[in-house]
Amino acid sequence: MGIKKNHTNEFKAKVVLATLKEDRTMSELASEYGVHPTQIGLWKKTVVHNMPRFFEKDGTSSAKDKEQKTLIERLYSKIGKVEVENDWFKKKLGC
Repeated sequence: MGIKKNHTNEFKAKVVLATLKEDRTMSELASEYGVHPTQIGLWKKTVVHNMPRFFEKDGTSSAKDKEQKTLIERLYSKIGKVEVENDWFKKKLGC
């Protein structure tokens, strides 16, 4: 198994912003930032899903929203890790 990297929110935002520019492929961004393309896709999906909240009038999130966001980030991270491991196993098995 690989080493789990904990990226800062600022780093994740920088990578997602680069994807939104659409001037490079996901593979190019993955190479540049040293992050698996699947992980970048998950971060982008999270941002796009949560965009409407940026325009809420009060600008505050409830504790439940923050807890849910943390859980979602953890689950996306685990999904990304499992996908990477599956890809590795497929490669090793020659599938």
